[in-house]
Amino acid sequence: MKHVLEVNKTETPAASGKDVDIEAIAGLRGDDHSGQEPAWRRFLRHVGPGFMVSLAYLDPGNLETDLQAGANHRYELLWVILIGLVFALIIQSLSANLGVVTGRHLAELCKSEYPVWVKICLWLLAEVAVIAADIPEVIGTAFAFNLLFNIPVWIGVLIAGASTLLLLGLQRYGVRKLEFVVALLVFVMAACFFVEMSIVKPPAKEVLKGMFIPKLNGSSATADAIALLGALVMPHNLFLHSALVLSRSTPASVKGMNDACRFFLFESGIALFVALLVNIAIISVSGTVCNAGNLSPEDATKCGDLTLDSSSFLLKNVLGRSSAIVYGVALLASGQSSSITGTYAGQYIMQGFLDIKMKKWVRNLMTRSIAIVPSLVVSIIGGSSGAGRLIIIASMILSFELPFALIPLLKFSSSSNKMGQCNNSIYIVGFSWTLGFIIIGINVYFLSSKLVGWILHNSLPIYANILVSITLFPLMLLYVAAVIYLTFRKDTAKFVSRRELQDINDTEKAKVANQDGSEDNSQ
Repeated sequence: MKHVLEVNKTETPAASGKDVDIEAIAGLRGDDHSGQEPAWRRFLRHVGPGFMVSLAYLDPGNLETDLQAGANHRYELLWVILIGLVFALIIQSLSANLGVVTGRHLAELCKSEYPVWVKICLWLLAEVAVIAADIPEVIGTAFAFNLLFNIPVWIGVLIAGASTLLLLGLQRYGVRKLEFVVALLVFVMAACFFVEMSIVKPPAKEVLKGMFIPKLNGSSATADAIALLGALVMPHNLFLHSALVLSRSTPASVKGMNDACRFFLFESGIALFVALLVNIAIISVSGTVCNAGNLSPEDATKCGDLTLDSSSFLLKNVLGRSSAIVYGVALLASGQSSSITGTYAGQYIMQGFLDIKMKKWVRNLMTRSIAIVPSLVVSIIGGSSGAGRLIIIASMILSFELPFALIPLLKFSSSSNKMGQCNNSIYIVGFSWTLGFIIIGINVYFLSSKLVGWILHNSLPIYANILVSITLFPLMLLYVAAVIYLTFRKDTAKFVSRRELQDINDTEKAKVANQDGSEDNSQ
């Protein structure tokens, strides 16, 4: 009402017979100039968050999964990548819409919605997810430094951490500068893998069949398909996307919000299409190289257990040193860019859940230091092989973590308490929940199958396996109970969305106009 009091003290244009600009009088007019410029310019202002988010689908962990899928099944699992990225586009659009409509990101909404003990648990789980996502990124960057400059892996880990902090320093010049660097790294990585694909020349007909004709041939096909899907949707990405869209000035009008949601959807679609092409190129390269008729026995053995480290030597042996260098540049771009987004997500998670006020460089250093310790310790003790095994453990942790970010996102984006008039239709709600639980089910199956396989095939004594099983069973029950709690808990906190705030503003503007009109008539 402060605006109303100020207006009543001054002479209004209505007194002189002029048209009254109610929004100007009330001081509540937004920055919606969308009708004054073409749509393509408005779209360009929204470009950036989608490319930052797309890196989760191009990080070294995904590269390793793609390499293994191509080596084991040639092009037969390309359809899994296609379906998985369509699923990812839907989930990411929910995250972007949540930020646009509520004006808050997912971590802030979780902090306001859940009890203290739940909030603390979700924060800890989210931090663990950031660390787990950062492990393949740091190790992949270290492998790239080792390949390109023959630097030991543990030193490469330190360089990766320092270089990421330097790149994050671009925040001081605005988030758009950082988004430009990340997008540039994405296209560098894409160019490198397209060069690799032009060298190996996979058969186009077989690649297209793999994309559009689903097949699961072979004993390991199902497990590899599940691993591909499980590696696509990252928990920290859901927090990140809802926060990045807040860097854009979105008008609180109906048209402004609808335009923003549509532009972010288009931009995410373009970015994920680039990610799809890169993933197709990676699988095609490994599928062609590992199924060539002139492979030596040593190279065939490497194809049986392809990793980020061994794949570089494989390309060098089969295609020459120049191909291995191109692969190293792509791996460096992948690890460096995805490390930036992982650290960025950690900032928003810490700020949203804990509301800690600190300088950006301090928060960057804290987040980066926590994330880099596991990779550094393992690379020093276990070397390249130990670092490679750590990537597998990290993927299992991310599969475990996913429900604790995805379920709150589905709940909030489907809730009229959070989204107001912008809540999704019953069809979108039903489809997104079905899709969400398919993804969660795939990840839980991947996690449980890995754990059961480890228990059955490890070299521990029988009593140790029994002890491990007794410990894991209650934890699995607790895990299921937590998922059920998050799914069926009723929302308690109600927020005024931007659109509802605009409706309130419109009502106040009308009151101002009526008051001014009454004053003019009385005079």
